[in-house]
Amino acid sequence: MRILIDESLPRSFAAEFEDFDVSTVRRQGWIGLRNRVLLRAAVQAGFDVVITADRALRYQQNLQAIGISVLVLTRVRNRLRDLRMLVPQVLSILPLLRPGDAYEIAPLPGDAICDRAMPEVLTAPR
Repeated sequence: MRILIDESLPRSFAAEFEDFDVSTVRRQGWIGLRNRVLLRAAVQAGFDVVITADRALRYQQNLQAIGISVLVLTRVRNRLRDLRMLVPQVLSILPLLRPGDAYEIAPLPGDAICDRAMPEVLTAPR
């Protein structure tokens, strides 16, 4: 399986998937491409899935027609330390993906990220 890490995520995040054929948008020379062009270029280059933080991507493009899957990482800061907590979820869903699939992956209850964020969410306004 070939994975493309979008420019919306840190390039160093690619190292978390060492058992896969992984590249980044930057490494491919695709920085600044519009989503539709990027997804088509990824398919043409043989990528199976794009991992991104761009929540709109899955709604703006017809992934089924393009023939690529998208995993959107949400509700987490765009820092490697926080993104690492989502890696087990990503790894568990990768084998299930089919072209055109789109999933959002967010911290689960009990994750340190979720626990840090909860007091802010539950704090009543003054």
